[in-house]
Amino acid sequence: MDRAEQIKSHVNQMKEDGKYHEQIKISEDATGYCYEALFKPYISSALSEIWVEDPYIRHTHQLYNFLRFCEMLLKSCGKVNKIHLLTSQDEGDNTQQNSALSELRGSLGGHGVTLDVQYSSTIHDREIRFDNGWIIKIGRGLDYFKKPKGRFSIGYCDYDLRHCHETSVDIFHTKHTKTL
Repeated sequence: MDRAEQIKSHVNQMKEDGKYHEQIKISEDATGYCYEALFKPYISSALSEIWVEDPYIRHTHQLYNFLRFCEMLLKSCGKVNKIHLLTSQDEGDNTQQNSALSELRGSLGGHGVTLDVQYSSTIHDREIRFDNGWIIKIGRGLDYFKKPKGRFSIGYCDYDLRHCHETSVDIFHTKHTKTL
C-alpha cells in the first residue's frame, strides 16, 4: 500500500508539473468511458475556459454528445465561464444544428457560461484544450459512443454503460509541447 501511495503521489506531482502524458486505448465495445471518466482527472478548480475543436458536432446525436460534455463541465467545475466550439456546418440543411447550438448557448448563459461557436470548412483534427494547460485529443472526437440498441436499453442514459467505438485518447500538457 505504501508503494501504491508513493506512485500515486508521484503521478499527481507529474500532472501538476505538466510532465505527464497518457494514451488510453478504448477498444471496440468497451464500456466505462463516459466523459467524467476521461476528463475529470484533468479538471481543476481553477478551470474557467475550454476550447473544443470537433468537425462533427452537426447531427442530433453529436449535438447531444456536446450537450453532455457541457453538462459534465458544469457539474465538475463551478468556475467554467466560457466554452469555445470550432466545428463544421452541416452540409445540407443546417437549421437543426444552428437551432440546437443557439438553444444550448441560451441554456449555458443561464448558468453564467458563454458559448462561442465558430465554423470551419477545413477543420479535421479533434482536440479539447483546458485553460489549465491540459490537451485531450480523441481520435473520434466526442462521438466515440455507439448507438444504443434501443431507447430502453442499458447505456441509453448512462454513457458509462454505453458501448464505445475503438479509438485512442492522448492526454498531455502544454508545458511540454513545442509550437513550430
